[in-house]
Amino acid sequence: MDRQAGSEQIRQACKNIAVELMKIHPAVPALKDDETQKAIYEAIYELTKQVEIIKKRVGKLEKRDETPEM
Repeated sequence: MDRQAGSEQIRQACKNIAVELMKIHPAVPALKDDETQKAIYEAIYELTKQVEIIKKRVGKLEKRDETPEM
């Protein structure tokens, strides 16, 4: 697998993770437990942050690859 294919696979995985995280959010209120709900919302937030970090790093790498060398 080359870098471009690896980047695309990572981007697709991040997209899939984000979609799955969005499915959790609306189900949380059904738990009817404030402490549990708060913990889950915080975890979802942290997971989302980490996925965004991965996407940014891959994006920076792709931009670096696109920049012509002098």
